[in-house]
Amino acid sequence: MYKILVTGGSGFIGSNFIYYCLNKNNKVLNFDKLTYAGNLNNLKKEESNKNYHFIQGDICNKNKLTQSIEKFKPDFIVNFAAETHVDRSIENSSSFIKTNILGTSVLLDCCLENIDKNINDFKLLHISTDEVYGSLDRQGSFTEESPYNPSSPYSASKASSDHLVNAWHRTYGIKTNIINCSNNYGPFQFPEKLIPLVIISAIRENSLPVYGTGKNIRDWLYVEDHCRAIYNVLLNGKIGDTYNVGGGEEKTNLEVVNNICDILDDIYPSGNLKSYKKLIKFVEDRPGHDFRYAIDYSKLKNELSWQPKESFNSGLKKTVDWYLQNLDWIKIITNDKYNLSRLGL
Repeated sequence: MYKILVTGGSGFIGSNFIYYCLNKNNKVLNFDKLTYAGNLNNLKKEESNKNYHFIQGDICNKNKLTQSIEKFKPDFIVNFAAETHVDRSIENSSSFIKTNILGTSVLLDCCLENIDKNINDFKLLHISTDEVYGSLDRQGSFTEESPYNPSSPYSASKASSDHLVNAWHRTYGIKTNIINCSNNYGPFQFPEKLIPLVIISAIRENSLPVYGTGKNIRDWLYVEDHCRAIYNVLLNGKIGDTYNVGGGEEKTNLEVVNNICDILDDIYPSGNLKSYKKLIKFVEDRPGHDFRYAIDYSKLKNELSWQPKESFNSGLKKTVDWYLQNLDWIKIITNDKYNLSRLGL
């Protein structure tokens, strides 16, 4: 049994990772600010679990974070706490700079204080993104040696946080790993992201917005496969190393939308439309929209024997099924903390 402190554990990937850890009989402390994308309902099933504890807190609050670390005495810290949506970063970058850059520096200083006080010896795993590498043409993939070339305020803030983690490791000897992952999808994803946005908009028979021509390409990773990779790196990753995690499933945005429509046409047909594809609407492309991401995860495969289990088709079917079976969750999250009218919801 390990003691794992998870920052940002009430969000999409964080909550899935907490379920994964609890299923392996670990103790988990979830430290989360509960912004619009953090939702206690994501982990409602674990509220009575004696191995799960929640503290509402901001990683920019050094005192509260330090107290939590000193009291819990984790074996590992996994940092999911971040602002993550590119469109929001373009509209207002300040919260991304505060949480992703300053918040990471506060967390690192808390780790350093813990070492200085000789309280306990733990490793910090920082969750980042493939977007720090910028954009690819039609050839090649990102490796751990790819140069950083972020395009958006979001990716620039995550690139900054990666550099801080590496610097604190090299300068102060903090035990760290970084994971740069491709686009995740699966249960509990906030419906501003492409896949849940399309699912929810389609069943409400609202328009399905697709940027530009829909030809931008992403590498898709099912969230449970990502959680397996995180746990593997947590236990077995070489200290100070970065690991890229991808699904090996490159799809254009338009392909993703069409695939969702095909699944819904089959299992949740509209009474008014021959196909949900009739709802597709091409909208103005966003500024600085990266053309293609692709991850080379061979380091993780060769060193730690990890590879994804889900194909995009199998993972997408599971995801659509989950959203259809959790309409109450959708209603709560879309009506609660954030007005999604600008997204057509």
